[in-house]
Order: sequence, then C-alpha cells, then structure tokens
Amino acid sequence: MTPEDVVAIGRKAVETVLLAAGPMLIAALLVGLIISVFQAATQINEQTMTFIPKIVAVFITLLIFGPWIINLLINFTTGIISGIAVVGQ
Repeated sequence: MTPEDVVAIGRKAVETVLLAAGPMLIAALLVGLIISVFQAATQINEQTMTFIPKIVAVFITLLIFGPWIINLLINFTTGIISGIAVVGQ
C-alpha cells in the first residue's frame, strides 16, 4: 500500500463523515438562525429556548436522511473491506 492509497482512504473517510453529518448540521444551523432572529426581534434572551427545537430538527432530519446515510456508510465500509482483500494479495 502506497502513501497515496492511504491519503485517498483518509480523504474518502473525511468526505463520508461530512456527507453523513451534513444534513443534521445544516438543519441545526437553520433552526438556530431562525430562533436567533426571533430572539433578537422579541428581545427574549433565553439560552435554553434553542435547545429543544434544534434536537427536534436534527431528529426529523435523521429520520428523513437516515436510509441515505446508512447506504453511504455501508458503501464506504464495503469499499474498505474489499480494499483489505486486495492489499493482502
């Protein structure tokens, strides 16, 4: 296994993590932004007000994108395991 192969595997791993976590992070970001604008407009500065809506948004996003994330992780894991078989030869 060459250093280029290791770098390619690392790059693919980081890419997979970002793709898997991206939808939940974007949902939390958008909900946080909306609640921040609401808090600024109403001058309600309660820190715990953002916690529950973000958790709900992340959970709903996970339910929607869950099958796609699982498929993404299965494809990555299958590629890694098949790559191990090639390296052993």
